[in-house]
Amino acid sequence: WHILGNPLNSGIKKWMSDLNRFYKEEPALYETDFSPEGFEWRNIDDNGSSTISFMRKVANSSDLILVVCNFTPVIRNNYRIYIPESGYWRECLNSDAEIYGGSGVGNSGRVQSLSDAEKKEQNYIEICLPPLGVLFFKYEARTP
Repeated sequence: WHILGNPLNSGIKKWMSDLNRFYKEEPALYETDFSPEGFEWRNIDDNGSSTISFMRKVANSSDLILVVCNFTPVIRNNYRIYIPESGYWRECLNSDAEIYGGSGVGNSGRVQSLSDAEKKEQNYIEICLPPLGVLFFKYEARTP
């Protein structure tokens, strides 16, 4: 078919396929759909940058998925998000990856948390948030 011959259309098809596969593989994305414990806003009030972030989780588990969305065509370098756990966060999906037809802006596969002693919630990550992009990170505890 001609539509799938277009690289952009095939990139969108690949994104949807990978997104659906990731959803099926990660219990944090569906197990607690109808429970307040399964969802937590991380950042909903950054209207100046037009970004949001939220966490999906499984009750009584360290199974955490962080979703970060940038609704502008501007790359957000060193974008800070406070998180509940220190350790490594693996970038599992990036809608701006070249395989999806994007520009390839991302975080080289994972980021490590940092500490801010002046804040109540001391752990944070600084990420490169791609333009008009959605990132999915999975918590990997303290292993390198």
